[in-house]
Amino acid sequence: MTFLQATRRAMQLALVGAALSSPLPALAAPPTPAALAVAGELVKMTGATTLFNSLVPGVVEQSKLLFLQQNPGLAGDLNVIATQMRADLTPRLNELYAEVAKIYAEHFTEQELKELLAFYNSAVGKKYVAEQGIVVNASLKFAQDWANKLSDEVTAKMREELKKKGHAL
Repeated sequence: MTFLQATRRAMQLALVGAALSSPLPALAAPPTPAALAVAGELVKMTGATTLFNSLVPGVVEQSKLLFLQQNPGLAGDLNVIATQMRADLTPRLNELYAEVAKIYAEHFTEQELKELLAFYNSAVGKKYVAEQGIVVNASLKFAQDWANKLSDEVTAKMREELKKKGHAL
């Protein structure tokens, strides 16, 4: 998987996570430590940790490029600094994994999390994890192509309707 694909997948997952993190009803109890532990396992089983692993290098590289655009002569020093920063910041991914686990634990009961974990440990669950990125990417590509074709169709129909109303296009 290329860096761009990995970043795209991580952003997609982050968007899903953001959607899942909507405010909970006022009566919802905080997740139990046991639910958080199961949710943490679920995060690992779903491949989320693999998807997020490209975030630190991506953020460091993005910052490095900002400085390089201002002064290309900084490349040597920036490469050294970026290498060190990637190593220093990688452990911070645990913060992200813990928060994603918390989000799962806020939206699913401990029993539901155990059932999800059982699914992801099953043969079909493992296949789902393995194929999910391919399916998502193919779906997004199809949706993009479909939207482009629909746009062409709408533009042509609008043009036709405008001509009927006497507009010269």
